[in-house]
Parts: sequence; structure tokens; C-alpha cells
Amino acid sequence: MINKRIVVIGGGLAGSEAAWQMAKRGAKVTIYEMRGNKSTPAHKTDKLAELVCSNSFRGNNLANAPGVLKEELRRMGSLIMEAADYASVPAGGALAVDRDIFSTYITAKIVAEPAITLVREEVTTLPQADAIIIATGPLTSDAFAASIAELTKTEYLNFYDAAAPIITRESIDFDKVFFGVRYQKGDEEDYLNCPLTEKEYNDFYEYLLAAKRSEIHLAEDFKVFEGCMPIEDMAQRGKRTLLFGPLKPVGLRDPRTDKRPYAVIQLRKENKAATLFNLVGFQTSLIWSEQKKLVQMIPGLEQAEIVRYGVMHRNTFINSPSLIYPNTQLKHQPEIFFAGQITGIEGYIESAASGWLAGYNVIRWLRSEPLLTMPAETMLGALQLHITDTTSKDFQPIKSNFGIMPELDKTIKDKKLKKMAYATRALAALAKVEFID
Repeated sequence: MINKRIVVIGGGLAGSEAAWQMAKRGAKVTIYEMRGNKSTPAHKTDKLAELVCSNSFRGNNLANAPGVLKEELRRMGSLIMEAADYASVPAGGALAVDRDIFSTYITAKIVAEPAITLVREEVTTLPQADAIIIATGPLTSDAFAASIAELTKTEYLNFYDAAAPIITRESIDFDKVFFGVRYQKGDEEDYLNCPLTEKEYNDFYEYLLAAKRSEIHLAEDFKVFEGCMPIEDMAQRGKRTLLFGPLKPVGLRDPRTDKRPYAVIQLRKENKAATLFNLVGFQTSLIWSEQKKLVQMIPGLEQAEIVRYGVMHRNTFINSPSLIYPNTQLKHQPEIFFAGQITGIEGYIESAASGWLAGYNVIRWLRSEPLLTMPAETMLGALQLHITDTTSKDFQPIKSNFGIMPELDKTIKDKKLKKMAYATRALAALAKVEFID
């Protein structure tokens, strides 16, 4: 048992994972989560690890980067991956979850763990503790953000994130849509496809350009993270941009015509019961009345019942290259660790992985043991090395991808084989790490 005061600030994916890993290694942990007393512009519940954007954890096989990271976490005993696998819903080659089952599972685990104390209150200043993990995420409260700014003595970087609308299954006209996945990768019923003719696409595009956006207070250094760019911003880049993005028809054929549609808007199951669907790649900042009109222009969704409108909210992250080591420790104050999206990592599984590493290294630090820097050949190691690269001149949030990993020793031209080689090397490197209990 470690008789030290350990505090985790933030009950999202990173904070929950960090607290769990420390508790399982003999530490008593206090985790502070303000939701329950104070909410955020994006959260809807007080549950831990609530998913506020998509319900997808992205690719689930080793031929893609997030799939490699998921497998690394499974082998490291991740609570988040345990919950995601438990709450999974069909999504082709991706891992998507029933978000309510997912967050309920994690909350129940944390609350039932005797070594973890959950405190429902906002932290505005750094508490007294032997070790602190800051995992307040991109929606850090203004008061605590000011404390972090004072701690780091550096300016924040900001960008804006957006979520897609969710509609009910019963409001969909199934005579106008069809089930199917691109290139038949996965179960045919994982996605619903709304095909658009060229005229329907043109009408949709023109309305999208003219639609009114919600009024949000944008900073002078306004930036949008590419991975969650609002569909209206994407449309501004050109009339055909959406046809190579979320509305791309490649790999799909309408079984009623046996032809590829001009454009396709996909719907993905939002919950296990398949009573809700979200519009894939349809993140938006449009005002709700405009969202409703735009969604109901889509063939098959003329009577769509929207149960959650798309929202856009501000994300905040620290300048990690100048502030933290790849092991998540703050450079000038070693008892403090940062985890999750506040470090500039993007994505659900990436946040969980960061939290795992922070929790693990707090234990090592309190035991006066060398901290773990994950091998660069692993996806987690590559991520941490990337966000702490001191040569970075324009630091921006990033998700897991093969491009940040060290080059392979040999040239492989086949793209799929090359990705599998990265995956094989990553898991081999992980197997050599000697983890402590």
C-alpha cells in the first residue's frame, strides 16, 4: 500500500483510467469531478468518462493506427478498453459503443473500488498532495484553467471542436435508404446510407453554405481541429470537398439501382438497441433550426427526429513540448502529471492511453523508481514522443497514426502489409516492457 495523498483532477477517460491503474497498484486515490455540481457546454450527464462527440473509437483492427493502440491498451489492462468492448455496438471495422452503457460501466467500477474516493466538486486551485494528475480535458473550467496557466507560466493554445446530430430510427424512411458498408468491410447493417443525386447534393451544398451558424465567442487565434471540423467549414473549401470527405460514395452501391450514388450521407448506430443513429462526419455549429432543415433535406430523413443537435465548443490544451516529458510528468514540478486531451492528444482511446501512462508513472515516482517512457515503436510511445517534441514549431492536437511512428527497417510497398508490419513491431516492443504490479 502506498500511503501518499494522490489526487486526480477530472473524471473523463484519462482521469478514470489513471485512477483505476493506481488503485490496482496499491494506491489510495481521490478523483475530483465537477459534473454533478457544475456541468460544461458539451456534457449531458454526471457520469464518468461521458462521450461528448461521436460514439466511435475508430478502427478496431491492426491494419489501422487506433486499432494498434486499442490492442496495446487491452494488453496493459485498460479499464476504458474493458468498458468499450463491453458496450460495443456494430460499426463495421470500427469500435463504436453505446455511450450510456459505456459511461455507466466505468462509473460503477470507479464508485465500487474501495481505494478510490470520488469527490463531486470543482477544483479551482491546485490541492495539496504528494502527486497530482491533471486530466481536466478540453473543457477545463475557467477558474482551474487560470490556475494551470499560472502553474505553467505559458499561454494556452485553443481550438474548437464540434459534435454531430443524433436522430431516432423510427423517424427514418427506410424506403429511401439502404444498409451497407464501404467495400463490404464489416456487417452490412452497421451503417445506413442516404444516397443523393447530383441535384440533391447541389441543393444540400448551397443550403449548407447559406445556413446560419450559432453565435460562439471565438478567440483571436481561432483554430479548428481538422479531425472534428464542422461540415460547413469543410464545404467552404470547395463544392467537391464533401464528396472526398464525409459524403464520399466510393465503395458503396445502392442495391435498388446497382449503381454508385453521386453522394452518400452515412448513419451509424448510436446504441446497442439501434434505436438511435448519428450522422457520420456531420459535426456542425449551425443553429438548431438550420440543422433541422438541413438534416431533413437528406433523402430518407425528411421526418427526422433529432434527439441531440450538433454543438461546437472550445477546447483547450497546454503547450506540451515545452512543459511535459514523454512520461507525462511536468518538467519543473515533478509531483504533477498531465494526461488526456489537455496535453494535445486527440481522440477517446488516445486520452485513455495517456491516462494509463500517467497513472502508472505516478506509482513509479512515489516508489522512487525510474519513470517509464514507452518505446517509440509502440503507438502510445509514438504519441507521447510526438506531443513532447521540442522541435515542434506549431504544436497542434493529434490522433494516433502510423505517420508518427519510426520508419520500418525495410521497404514495404503494399500499404496494408506495411501497416501490419508497424502493428507487429509495436506489439513486439510492448511485450518487452517489464510492467510492475
